[in-house]
Amino acid sequence: MPDIVIRQTAHAGRITLARPDALNAMTYDMCLQIEAALDSWAKDDDVQHVVLDAQGDKAFCAGGDIAQLYDTGMAGDFAFGQQFWADEYRLNAKIFNYPKPVISFLQGFTMGGGVGLGCHGTHRVVGETSRIAMPECGIGLIPDVGGTLILALAPGRIGEYLGTTGYRMAAADAIFAGFADLFVPQDQWFDLIQQLEDGASPDILAQAAQAPGDGLLSALQPDIDKYFAGERLGDIITTLQQVDSDFAKDTLKLLQRNSPLAMASTIEVLHRLRGPTLSMAKALDHEYRFTYRAMEHGDLLEGIRAAIIDKDRRPKWQYADLRVPAIAVSKMLMPLGKNALTLEDVRMTKTTVCFIGLGNMGAPMAANLAKAGLHVIGYDTAGTTAEGVTPAQSATDAAQGADIVLSMLPNGAILRDVAAAVLPVMKPGALFLDCSTVDVDSARAVARDAQDAGLLFVDAPVSGGIGGAAAGTLTFMAGGSAAAFETAQPLFDIMGQKAVHCGDAGAGQAAKICNNMILGATMIATCEAFALADKLGLDRQKMFDVVSTSSGYSWSMNAYCPAPNVGPQSPADNDYTPGFAAELMLKDLGLSQQAAEAVNADTPMGALALAQYRAFVEDEDGLGKDFSAMLPRFTSRGRI
Repeated sequence: MPDIVIRQTAHAGRITLARPDALNAMTYDMCLQIEAALDSWAKDDDVQHVVLDAQGDKAFCAGGDIAQLYDTGMAGDFAFGQQFWADEYRLNAKIFNYPKPVISFLQGFTMGGGVGLGCHGTHRVVGETSRIAMPECGIGLIPDVGGTLILALAPGRIGEYLGTTGYRMAAADAIFAGFADLFVPQDQWFDLIQQLEDGASPDILAQAAQAPGDGLLSALQPDIDKYFAGERLGDIITTLQQVDSDFAKDTLKLLQRNSPLAMASTIEVLHRLRGPTLSMAKALDHEYRFTYRAMEHGDLLEGIRAAIIDKDRRPKWQYADLRVPAIAVSKMLMPLGKNALTLEDVRMTKTTVCFIGLGNMGAPMAANLAKAGLHVIGYDTAGTTAEGVTPAQSATDAAQGADIVLSMLPNGAILRDVAAAVLPVMKPGALFLDCSTVDVDSARAVARDAQDAGLLFVDAPVSGGIGGAAAGTLTFMAGGSAAAFETAQPLFDIMGQKAVHCGDAGAGQAAKICNNMILGATMIATCEAFALADKLGLDRQKMFDVVSTSSGYSWSMNAYCPAPNVGPQSPADNDYTPGFAAELMLKDLGLSQQAAEAVNADTPMGALALAQYRAFVEDEDGLGKDFSAMLPRFTSRGRI
């Protein structure tokens, strides 16, 4: 018997999975056969729609067949798995973007690879036995096959909950979470499929649909949204540990079974995807970054061993204490450069980028663009360069013929000088993308000059520091026209996790200085609070456990804690080696007060923060240290 039955009826392309004894798990060959059929039917006018179903009562498809992945991985052959995932993800994208209706009937288990087959079409039908889940973290993977797209679109923080716990959704829950569309009693499926084969419109499915009954997820959502709101896995774990409730206890048990690295990476991917730039291509690209590395650097082989091979259910996970360093997640999700997943979206592969300013931030940003396959020409007055970047002798030499000129410069005066040099030699319609943090007036002045020259301009200062630049996890605050922002978007996707179009030119700089004024003031307050806690005899870890889950919650506390060996890893754990240098905070606070003065805004806290950092950097020992090094400054001082 074949593993899959593919045929064409009168008006339908028909795909039936035929491995009921293996819960219809999809093999590599099945994947390639399905893709070939879809390619053929897309151009066949006789095929009105595609119908997917499966033999047996237990499962539509319980996932991919991972036995061969384990065998090849243990032999040191990671290329087989990497190719399997690349081809499978290409199939998932084709189903999602297919030009004709794709109808799936999802009985029993639909998990992992089954979600990629059955949950990206236009009409996803569930019944009484349906159980849909993304349990990949249980074997050391993240939810993949485009599943992160659905999770990112799920209500509230449902996506984080489903992705990390592997919760199995019955019909009502699957519809609520966005994995299915219609509940139809399973005794009607055979007749409906026959009608579809005969040319009936998919509208007959809505006519046959019934209410799915009550689900559980909607009732759980308030708790899920509350406890899964943290930026990182550690935040979620800490929050759950502080609560004495059945939900918290049951959820912790589920999380403690799964790979911490996979769960932490799942949360990071969902946070990167959410927003206006969400797409199937972006979801699959991030999934592939992880799966490409999963056997060699992740927990996948150990997860398969414990679950499938030895079946001892006792995997030896990395970071078993659930404290996953941010750098570990970043390494799993870094761009793959020439090994990146290739789908239909190849917008930037032939683009030439001129990158001016290859310092601590600019060099890793430029390197990530080069790794993604772009032709990057770089220039820096100090003569520095970056991996994969072709050096130029001058800024004007680098800018000639470039599709995009990107700058990362120290201040507004230098930005104006660079713009005066490169704008006249840029080709018409090209984009000048400035990622520096400068004064608003300078950004707007360069924007006017670019417009007069027939060029696009975006000011897009960044948040995330040197670590974010290296990991490709920066946040961009962009100002400029909609057309300019759209042109810059593919670069944002490579270099960062999020880009927000804040408004017209200068709005990006305005957002950055407002953000960093908050950051500077809250970091000072956080350091003062730790110093006070020390003098009151309060243990720092206890303080963190309270404040990180209470009204004192802030990014400075929860994600960048200034106290060594407390909370997630931060520069405090590395003797305050800068992730964001104190002198850069001083610069940004100076810009905020310059802007406040220009528009007559009252910002007393911002002014006080500026004075504190000026004293720290210029009169004390803050120069060259991280901006969170304010903590030892306060612990050594008393009231003046």
